[in-house]
Amino acid sequence: MKKVYALLLVVICLLTMSISGCGEQTVNKNESKLKIGVTVYDQYDTFMGQLVDCFLAFQSENVEIAVYNAAQSQQTQNAQVKKMIEDDMDIICVNLVDRTDPTAVIDAARKNDVPVIFFNRELVEGDMGRWDKLFYVGADAEQSGVMEGELAAWACITQKEDIDKNGDGVIQYVVLEGEAGHQDAIIRTEASVNTLKKQGVEIDKLGYAIANWNRAQAQTKAAQFIEDYGDDIELVLSNNDDMALGAIDAYEAKAVPRNKWPAIFGIDGTNVGLEAVRDDKMLGTVYNDKEGQASAMFELASVLARGGSIDELSDRYTVENGRYIRLPYEKVTSSNIIKYLSR
Repeated sequence: MKKVYALLLVVICLLTMSISGCGEQTVNKNESKLKIGVTVYDQYDTFMGQLVDCFLAFQSENVEIAVYNAAQSQQTQNAQVKKMIEDDMDIICVNLVDRTDPTAVIDAARKNDVPVIFFNRELVEGDMGRWDKLFYVGADAEQSGVMEGELAAWACITQKEDIDKNGDGVIQYVVLEGEAGHQDAIIRTEASVNTLKKQGVEIDKLGYAIANWNRAQAQTKAAQFIEDYGDDIELVLSNNDDMALGAIDAYEAKAVPRNKWPAIFGIDGTNVGLEAVRDDKMLGTVYNDKEGQASAMFELASVLARGGSIDELSDRYTVENGRYIRLPYEKVTSSNIIKYLSR
């Protein structure tokens, strides 16, 4: 009987040690390095490149961040997501190539129980509802369009003689839009134009072109506008700074005197965009808070990795529907440019 008791005691001790060992492993796992995978639609997009740089600033001994460039291919991005899952990333941050085609990303993440933070390119609302571990960090596209329209209206009203060069009381304008069918591009254009009208500025659209957020493409499109309309162009509304800079490049390449340029406006507040405002080549831009978005993404990733809730961040960010964090835009002109150049 004593042998039986002794055997039982040994078994109990072994079980206790085993349980303790599992506990230690759990603690070690919780204290292990946070691994975050990031894939962007095109890392050569100026704004995206700067946002990723801000996010990479959070990398440390305890935080590993792997960044992938999908190079505008949804198929490539789907493969990158699978690779990140295979590499045991705790969280995946996705800047979708095609915001209407997230199925492969969502299915892979859900199958492996890896939370996804979509950023900068917002999913269709129905897709966000397909799983409770899908989140979004970005901004409100309509707000950026409204602010661009307000900046343009302010300039047209306060600098009417300079902008309305033909003196007909109507501002002739052209639009440089991002991708065809892209939600943010459409909303930015509509909001900026509608805001101009609401502000009482009479406008007449001369031309419209898709330039895919790209500076070189925008230069080509703007050069054609100059050929077609010449000095009649009084205002250029661009969906982002890179395309606004493309318009500037076109005017400089054609050696058009600065006093004959139209008023040019952009969105995003990239470093080169801010410099153009400083140099009085662009009258204004709308600052897209890349630093704030990067911080929100990192804080959310950290919370989710330990099983927490997005609501834990509600004291610092506006959390919508338990899924969304949106950072506000800000208007930038020559009057406050120094504040943004120093960020």
